[in-house]
Amino acid sequence: METRHLKHFVVVAELKHFTQAARALHIAQPALSMSIKKFEQQLGVELFRRGDRHVSLTNEGKVLYQHAKRVLQHIEDAKLAINELRGLEKGDVRLGAPSMMGSYFFPQILMAFKAHYPNLKITLIDAGTRSIRQMLLEGELDIGVIDGHDVPDDLETDYLSDEEMVAVVGAEHEMSAQSFICFEEFFDHELVMFKPGYFHRNFVEEKARLCNKEIKFSFETNLLPLILSVVKHEFAITALLKLVTDNESDLVAIPFEDPVHIRLSLAWRKNGYLSIADRAFIEFVKQYV
Repeated sequence: METRHLKHFVVVAELKHFTQAARALHIAQPALSMSIKKFEQQLGVELFRRGDRHVSLTNEGKVLYQHAKRVLQHIEDAKLAINELRGLEKGDVRLGAPSMMGSYFFPQILMAFKAHYPNLKITLIDAGTRSIRQMLLEGELDIGVIDGHDVPDDLETDYLSDEEMVAVVGAEHEMSAQSFICFEEFFDHELVMFKPGYFHRNFVEEKARLCNKEIKFSFETNLLPLILSVVKHEFAITALLKLVTDNESDLVAIPFEDPVHIRLSLAWRKNGYLSIADRAFIEFVKQYV
């Protein structure tokens, strides 16, 4: 079984069309058809049902597809490992972080890391921790920031920081002088919040359910600057990590009566390959914080 045949098979399976697959593989369509036919003869089974316009996987093809994807991923990981042993680096760290961490926690770290490793590229993806978990599992991210609750078995984690969630109001808001706030009072106000998928949004919704309170959403957005502007102009209040108010002079943090602390971790695929760049970034962050 040649990896060339596996690659051809996977591309045809995903595009469901020989001509489109040939174009994606940069080979002639007759050559691709011959490659698949030869592969089927070697295996002794038909992998595709051929239609006039599209092809579909047979039952045997569906079974092979799941294995073929993993085999090709392992081969790519092996090539990467060998290249790094020869002194080549992946050169790209794909990091996923929630908006607040990406805006206030990581900028200094990323710039310091870049100063130490000027040839490496850093891609920062803004997403909720639940989405980051899924992107890690699907290989779309190398490293991600997630909360420490119910971590999937397929992810490895390392402690990053403990962050406090607080109510946030404008500097001139009637509650700005309060030393604490209970959730019942918090839910009496109109709120601006991130959309579902962010851990603290899910947490707030669960608290409202336990308090038997209806949430008054005035705004929903994943744009952190918009949330801050709405609160500063006192159209609504919100709940954010305290590190935001530590960096925003026009906002006031009010701790909840029962303090809320979130344990955040760096995470990566347990069985995935971490490049030299990825490992260097993880160690750099651990030393930095």
